[in-house]
Amino acid sequence: MPTKAELKIKTQPKLKLRQGDPVVIIAGKDKGEKGFIAKISPEENRAYVLKDNPENPDAPLPLNAVIKHKKAKFQGEQSDRLRIPSPIHVSNLMLLEPDKNQPSRVGRRKEGGKTVRYAKKTGKTIDDKPLIDKD
Repeated sequence: MPTKAELKIKTQPKLKLRQGDPVVIIAGKDKGEKGFIAKISPEENRAYVLKDNPENPDAPLPLNAVIKHKKAKFQGEQSDRLRIPSPIHVSNLMLLEPDKNQPSRVGRRKEGGKTVRYAKKTGKTIDDKPLIDKD
C-alpha cells in the first residue's frame, strides 16, 4: 500500500510535442506563425518556439517574443531593445505534419512493441529524430 507521501507525488503527463518538432501557433499574439520547438519544459508544459531567419540562418527569430529595453551604462554606448523569447503553453501549439505541412493532432499507438507518435489527420508515424541538436 502506498504511503501518503507517495500519493502526493504528481506524475507529469507525457507531452506529445518534442524538441525540434515543427509546429504552428494556434492561439496568442503570433497566431498562425510556423516555427520549431527549440526548448521544452515538461514540468511547466511550456515551450520556446523559434522560426527560421532568412537574413541570418545562424540566428533564428523568436516567436512569442517580449521586448526588453537595455539602457546604456557608459558614455558612447547605445541603448537597445532586445527581443527575448518567451515560453508559450503547449496547448497553444499544434504539430505540423511532415508531408503536407498542415497542422494535425498527435496520437500514440503501439507498433512492433514500441509506442510511437502519429498524426491523427493522415495516420502517418512521426519520426522522433530531433531537427536541431541538443546543447
